[in-house]
Amino acid sequence: MLTLPGLRLHGPVLVHGRVLLRRPAFSDHAAWAALRAESRDFLEPWEPEWPPDDLTRLAWKERMRRYRADVSQGTGMPFFIFIDGGAVLAGGINIGHIRRGVAQSGQIGYWMGARHAGQGLMAEALGALIPHAFGELGLHRLEAACIPDNRRSVGVLEK
Repeated sequence: MLTLPGLRLHGPVLVHGRVLLRRPAFSDHAAWAALRAESRDFLEPWEPEWPPDDLTRLAWKERMRRYRADVSQGTGMPFFIFIDGGAVLAGGINIGHIRRGVAQSGQIGYWMGARHAGQGLMAEALGALIPHAFGELGLHRLEAACIPDNRRSVGVLEK
């Protein structure tokens, strides 16, 4: 566990370049909901349909329950992407569908708030996540699903 001034963090904290990755916390709801709401038009073409209550506190509690279950079962590892030393939420990235045994693989998913897009932050987030996945998590393969028309996402993966 890494402790930063004013924050009590559980789980791995990954830092690379300008980004800090840490697990989502209950206290992140307001920042997450605000960033997702202001980025809705930017994100919706690339994501599954948002439920009507997606940004509510009740839906957030359910999301946090799923995050905890994924981590405890070893099937997922969610992170939020922060900038400015952990003060500003910029997006999210996760390793999901972790399979053990012969495969030792996982699937990367990510999103970036509209005002933070195009600044190279996702490439930096991957620069933090990939060594963690192949190192501490012991994975041998990472996959990423990407809509081919999403040129920004394709560009991140090509890097």
